Amino acid sequence: MAKYIYPAVFEKESEGGFSIHFPDVEGCYTQCEDIVEGIENASDALCLMMYELEKRDAPIPKATDINDIGSCSDSIGTLIAFDTHFYKNYFEGKSVEISTTIPLWMKEEGERRNVNFSLILQSGLKEYLGVT
Repeated sequence: MAKYIYPAVFEKESEGGFSIHFPDVEGCYTQCEDIVEGIENASDALCLMMYELEKRDAPIPKATDINDIGSCSDSIGTLIAFDTHFYKNYFEGKSVEISTTIPLWMKEEGERRNVNFSLILQSGLKEYLGVT
């Protein structure tokens, strides 16, 4: 698992938004309404593709230099960075044990109500971090 940087080409669509393709990664495409959404979508699409290649021990394509990517008035070339290690941990859902402290009264009240402390902590952290 590793960090990668690949070029992406954003092409303006006549009906609005952009389609995105990756010259070095066959079959990897996405789309977006605006550039900000596109950067996120591109990172997700590439990361999932590379994660699958890594899992299968398939060859990882070499990234083309951004300066070698052609463009026209309706396209934008940019670099997309992503980390397959993060995705592996996120999608494979490996749990780890941590130590935390709460007031005694919360522990007792939670136990009285049969609260799953781990689930509550995970839910709160997901909300706080803005992830699903």
